Parts: sequence; C-alpha cells; structure tokens
Amino acid sequence: MRDFDMLVIGSGPGGQKAAIAAAKLGRRVAVVDRTRMLGGVSLHTGTVPSKTLREAVLYLSGLTQRDLYGQSYRLKDEITVADLTARTQHVVGLEVDVVRSQLARNQVALLPGTARFLDGHTVAVRDEEGQDRVVTAEHIVIATGTRPARPASVEFDDRTVMDSDSVLSMERIPRSMVIVGAGVIGMEYCAMFAALGSRITVVEQRAGMLDFCDAEVVEALKYRLRDLAVTFRFGETVAAVERHEEATLTLLESGKKIVADAVMYSAGRQGLTEALDLAKAGLDADRRGRITVDEHYRTSVPHIYAVGDVIGFPALAATSMEQGRAAAYHACEEPVNPMHHLQPIGIYTIPEISFIGRTEDQLTEERVPFEVGVARYRELARGQIVGDAHGMLKLLVSPEDRRLLGVHCFGSGATELIHIGQAVMGCGGTVDYLVDAVFNYPTLAESYKVAALDVTNKMRLIERMKR
Repeated sequence: MRDFDMLVIGSGPGGQKAAIAAAKLGRRVAVVDRTRMLGGVSLHTGTVPSKTLREAVLYLSGLTQRDLYGQSYRLKDEITVADLTARTQHVVGLEVDVVRSQLARNQVALLPGTARFLDGHTVAVRDEEGQDRVVTAEHIVIATGTRPARPASVEFDDRTVMDSDSVLSMERIPRSMVIVGAGVIGMEYCAMFAALGSRITVVEQRAGMLDFCDAEVVEALKYRLRDLAVTFRFGETVAAVERHEEATLTLLESGKKIVADAVMYSAGRQGLTEALDLAKAGLDADRRGRITVDEHYRTSVPHIYAVGDVIGFPALAATSMEQGRAAAYHACEEPVNPMHHLQPIGIYTIPEISFIGRTEDQLTEERVPFEVGVARYRELARGQIVGDAHGMLKLLVSPEDRRLLGVHCFGSGATELIHIGQAVMGCGGTVDYLVDAVFNYPTLAESYKVAALDVTNKMRLIERMKR
C-alpha cells in the first residue's frame, strides 16, 4: 500500500484542481509546496498580484475617468508603492485562505517543503529545516509552474534591474523605465506604469508586439500607449545593461542608449524542474525546463502527469485548472471530455484585450471567406457612462453558414465580454442569434448586437449583388 493514491507537486491553479478532483473521486491525495507559496506562482507573483496591482493603478490614477473629468484628473496626486501593494497583499492573503480552506475541506494533505524524485513512485519532501520525509504515491502530478527567464549576460539586483517577479516588490515607482520584451507580461506592466506617469521605453527584437492578436486591436493599443508617452523600439536587441548610482543605462546593439530609473526584463519563462531530479523517475525536460505530455497530460512515464505552465503553451491559469482536472480524472479512470479547442485569451493591458477564435490575418492566410462587424463603445450608452470612448468589439463571420469565426474585443470589460462570443461559438450558434437576442440596456454586452447588425447588413448587400 502506497502512502497516497495521488501526490501533486505544486499548489498553483493546475495542482489545486488536480488534487481536489482526485479527492472528490474518493482518492487519498497530498499536495507538496512551500508554506509561503501555497497557491503557487499564480497567486504570489503572477496572475493574482499583477491583476490586483492593475486595479489599484486604475483606481488611484483615475485614468479611465479622464475622458469625463479632464486629463489632469487623479484620485491621488502622490501614489506610493505602499498604496499599490496594500490592495495586493490584502487580496493575496484572502486567496491563500481560500486555497487552504478548499484543500482542507476536501481532506487533501498538505506536505510543506520542496519535492524531488527518488524513483518513479517515491518522492522526498524537504521541509524548511532541511529534514526529508519520504512518501510514495500511485500517481504523481507535476504542477511546479515557471519562473521568469533571466539572461546570463544581465546582472539583476531586483531593485533597479528586475524581472516580472521582483517588480512587485520595488521600493518606489520609477519615473522612467525600460521594459525588455513586448509579450503579454511586458505589455501589461508597460500599461500599468505608463498609467502611473512613468516614461516607458519598450525594447523588442521582433518587428511588432502581440502578433497573435488582431492587428487592428494591437494598433489601437499602441495608439493608447503612445498617448501615455510610451516609446517603442521594435527590431532592437539589448547589448548590455549598466547599473549606475542614480540610474540605469541600457545599450542597444544598434548603438542607441537609454537612461532610465529601472529596467524590467520580460523575456519568457523557465519551467521549475531543475530541483525535481526528473531522471530518477525516468523523465527529462527541454532546455526551457518544460515537460512533454500526451493528450491526457501523461508524461513518458504513464503514471506521472504534468499540467500547467511547466508543459508550455498556452500557460494560462484558466487552462492549467482544466488540465489539472482532466489529468486527475484520467489517472482515476473517470470519463472526461477533451478540453474544447475554443479557449479565450485575456490580456490585462489598459484597456484590456480579449479574443477567441481566429484573426483576420489567419483567415486570410487560410483563404477562408469572412465578413467583419464592428461595434464601438462610443456608440453605446454604457460606453459613454463609463467613460470609454475607445473600446470596440469585432465579429468575424462566415458568409456561407453565418457562424462566428472569431470575436475580438478591446476596452473596458473585454475579458468578461468575450465569454458571450465563446458560448455562441462553442454551441455552434450563428450571428443571427446575436441579431435576435435582447441584451440589457445600457450594457457593454450590447456591442454584440450592434456588431451583429453591422455584419449582417454587409452580408445582405453582397447577397443582393448576386441576384
């Protein structure tokens, strides 16, 4: 008899859901994680604190109210780090309690410490005092997550040269900052600090940013960020970062030099697998610390699963949760449907971006006919009420069967609104459902009806031309 039916290494979104799903099925389950990291990276340095910080920035800076009350409007003139972190610490503390309560309520054992494999079924858990406890399990789920990648050529001090983890514990709000990397995390922090009044320079070696998003939405975001004095340096590579007594100097390979109070690197993430001794379990990881899995989230060792960011794309809290549940069900021989191919993407810039399905560029490349319907927030009463005249919702519709091919939203509440499009697409609905539906007034959700009427009017004109 092994100690547990399932041992989960890591208590982030994927690990939590795997443990609770197995416990609900009557299995003996334990979770290994450091006491101060209960809830995982997502709760302590990733999703939850960064999104809470964003809410604090929006509230204190008054940015979203300036269309109504003037460009000089601020709720608080001098915003300090303490102002921002108070809300973050409050929310994180509450969420840790929720995670602890859920695990206890489902009788999941918490083993504090770090884990390493001794063999395929045996793990040593080392506590904070350096003592090892050896436990065995029939099935093991690896949900250790990731950490920010740090280029070896850069000397990080977590004060003036930071990554996306250490930026959360900065001592003061920088007057100017260089952000290296225009990916999701880099652009989210870019928007936050720009809203606080920091002069931001974004350095990205690629020709553009967020190239998986709708091109029109990305252009709209660029316009809004440039309006907040953000400078973009695309096609540029950082050669070196120098730390000086009063500032940093970023040297680009093109010869440009940028002086700023701080530099933040957002150059991808590295799987947290180095300390696991994977080889002893018959496993390995790629150069970025990621573990390969099959469609059931099994590794090359059938009774060992891996879920969440440690397996790579899409590396989202939402998908990690579903992966954890699916892995636990499969291990417990419980029927489970495969994850739906339609998954929403949410980017918490200011304003938000969210989309589901394909982009115009993808459809054009695949030679799939489509028609576009657009609703702009300024046309909606709710848009005027909340002071968002820049937001938009775009529907991409097949003229052949009238189904939605993609939904793209930019503006207030985008990450919430996208689920309406997800439901219609997931249930195989057509644009006609949105045309005929009655939406609450005044709401931003009305944008679906406005965009649906726009696209159906265009398709009607084309049909008339065929007669």
